[in-house]
Amino acid sequence: MYAPGGAGAGLRGRIDIVPPADEEGFALVKRLEARLGAAQTAEYVLDANIRIKEQAVGRLPDGSISRYNVLGQVPWQLMRGDDPVLSGTEESFTSYSATSTTVATIVAQRAARERLMVIVADRITATILAQADRL
Repeated sequence: MYAPGGAGAGLRGRIDIVPPADEEGFALVKRLEARLGAAQTAEYVLDANIRIKEQAVGRLPDGSISRYNVLGQVPWQLMRGDDPVLSGTEESFTSYSATSTTVATIVAQRAARERLMVIVADRITATILAQADRL
C-alpha cells in the first residue's frame, strides 16, 4: 500500500485534516496524521464529527459503578474541493475501570477515550487506503 507506486503512497501528505476541537479530536488527528502523513500539499480535506457517550456496565455491591464502556461513533467525509469523494461512519468502544481513586479514574477515562480514537482513526485510514486507487 505504501510502497513506491502504491495507492497509499500517492495519498501521503495530501489530506488536510480539520483541526481538533477537543482532547478526543486531538487524539484522532494525531493518529490520522501518523498514518496518512501531515498535509503538505493538500488536495483533500478530511472532516470527522466525534460522538462519544459512556455507559455504566459494572456495579459493586454498594451500588457504585465499577466499570464504564466508552462508545464512539465518528461520521467522516473526505472532500476534494466542495465535492465529497468518500465518507463513512466508524463505531467502536473501549472500557475503563472506576474502582480506584478519583485521579486514577480520570486518567483511565482519558486513556480509554484516546484508545477509542486510535481504533477509529485506523478504521478511517483503512477505508481511505482501500479506496485510494479510485481517488
